[in-house]
Amino acid sequence: MTDSPIQRFQPNCLTSKVLTATHTYEEVIKKSLFIGVCTQVNSPEDFFQFLAQYQDVNATHNCWAYRIENIYRFNDDGEPSGTAGKPILAAIDGAGFDYVGALVIRHYGGIKLGTGGLARAYGGTISKNLKSAPHKIHVPLIEASILVSFQHDQCVYQLLQQHQGQSIKQQFTTHGTEHHVVLPEELLKSFVKDLKNKTKGTAKVTVSSI
Repeated sequence: MTDSPIQRFQPNCLTSKVLTATHTYEEVIKKSLFIGVCTQVNSPEDFFQFLAQYQDVNATHNCWAYRIENIYRFNDDGEPSGTAGKPILAAIDGAGFDYVGALVIRHYGGIKLGTGGLARAYGGTISKNLKSAPHKIHVPLIEASILVSFQHDQCVYQLLQQHQGQSIKQQFTTHGTEHHVVLPEELLKSFVKDLKNKTKGTAKVTVSSI
């Protein structure tokens, strides 16, 4: 059995897909039944609750993987090392999903698949599952505090609209208006650049979270 430690990596893109419902796909491959179940998870604890609920203790193998931003983990559950958990994780990443827990339940049918066949079966089960799974696009957001003079107040709203953001709270001070805003992380730099140009460098921006 291979149970990888929790590992981290930096995703290549900012946007990703997230599931909107638990989804199941099954396929018979050389008499073995492969059942793939995928769901949205927001933490390792979420995933293990899902695993406890959906794994089949009477099955030959319950192999799994999860991806939560830059944290991932996988398990071969008795299959040859590298033939189940890793291909499942690769299928998640290849499909562009995040916040996903994936389980493949195998009921052995008596015909050995070989290491290559196993990897294709496990990875393919999740790949086909995610291809038809209900999902939405997840765009990481960032919060920031912006202080501008009163004369540049409308400028903030206009630029937020152009950069798909919004002002969620405003406070008036003796120096002007402080806006607490939220906008897509990937658009932050261009928003700040445009804001500095519009206010001739007088706007003060403080990023509060990523």
